[in-house]
Amino acid sequence: MGIKVAKFGGSSLCDAEHFRKVKRIIESDPDYCYVVPSAPGKRFDGDDKITDLLYQCHRLVERNHSHEELFQRIKDRYSSIARELELDFDVEGLLLETGDDIRRLKNPDFAASRGEYLNGILLSKYLGWDFIDAKEVVKFDRQGNFAAEWTNEVMKEALSNHRRAVIPGFYGAYPNGEVHTFSRGGSDISGAIVARAAQAEVYVNWTDVSGFMMADPRIVDHPRVIRELSYRELRELSYMGATVLHEDAIFPVHKAGIPTNIRNTNDPDDPGTMIVMQPSEDRFKDQVITGVAGHKNFTLLSIEKAMMNSEYGFGRRVLQALEDFGVSFEHLPTGIDTMSVVVADKELVTRKDQIIQRIQQTCQPDSIEISTGIALIATVGHGMSSTPGTAAKLFTALSDAGVNIRMIDQGSSEMNIIVGINVDDFETAMRAIYSAFVKD
Repeated sequence: MGIKVAKFGGSSLCDAEHFRKVKRIIESDPDYCYVVPSAPGKRFDGDDKITDLLYQCHRLVERNHSHEELFQRIKDRYSSIARELELDFDVEGLLLETGDDIRRLKNPDFAASRGEYLNGILLSKYLGWDFIDAKEVVKFDRQGNFAAEWTNEVMKEALSNHRRAVIPGFYGAYPNGEVHTFSRGGSDISGAIVARAAQAEVYVNWTDVSGFMMADPRIVDHPRVIRELSYRELRELSYMGATVLHEDAIFPVHKAGIPTNIRNTNDPDDPGTMIVMQPSEDRFKDQVITGVAGHKNFTLLSIEKAMMNSEYGFGRRVLQALEDFGVSFEHLPTGIDTMSVVVADKELVTRKDQIIQRIQQTCQPDSIEISTGIALIATVGHGMSSTPGTAAKLFTALSDAGVNIRMIDQGSSEMNIIVGINVDDFETAMRAIYSAFVKD
């Protein structure tokens, strides 16, 4: 029998009714052995996420203000879940202890982690499973960096002693036992960590959508769901703004060769999206691209110098100018006598003039042209490299839509084509590309 690890997001565990849905999902498949919960999310528009309230509690404590009134809202939320599920244990005592610990420790990471911790205890009681505190099995080094191999060793040993268990997401601990958290959304990472240690057959990430969409549904009407994609495709789409799964969550399971299944808690019969090492060949028969994603707010630095290609160290000096001022670049399309550097606007807010001056001093270019208001769109798919005319179709679609292309960058793998366009054309370009490749 294979092992499955399930992670449930905050929207999937926001109230007692959702806890019931989760239990039905878990009990429908005996292969589920380990569950990683998030803190309760919003129940409705205008509602609070528990993690946000916990951060607010910490800020009150830090200023020597009382957090009791605010923490009462948190207590009411958990007490309501426990009462409706008829859980038979001292919930009130647990909540009082948690509130006291937040005041005593004055640690923002500890405060924030209590959302997952409390939800984990409630879920373990409701399922009748063991509880493993994440601070005992998820390790960070003294600098706060996630210690992947140490964690895998400790986690694997702990899981071997529990046939079925709930392990809260989002947090772990420093070597001294002090609680430390991942970035927001880090429960996805925790789930992947558990899946790797358990040598799971599949890591199932339950959320409130039925998988990845081929395009942003806020821009493209009713885009198709991506039924299968590779980890490499996921990386490209996530980097360009497609958000369902925390970007860092792919690495533990990718390393272990474990597929990830994105599923919808509110529609458990939908197969969702399967993320695999290598997509099946059948997928390419009717799906050249996997998805389209993009970001706004970039600047294009276009540097021109005659005989640039024969000048030793020219590219290095350009990039050194960025590095000297702590700026990273996004893309680097080049020609014989031109070199373009794409940089996020936020990176250049206070350093643009200094960087330009440094490039002029060290490279003596013939000209530097600065283009702001650039958006980047990536068209991604393994099937693109084996399908003649893919680039022509993409560029024709943009031309027909009246979109001017400012930059083109294609990876050596031929798995993606990135175009830079004016930010005002962003939505038009996204719709044009999607329509050209996806026939309803």
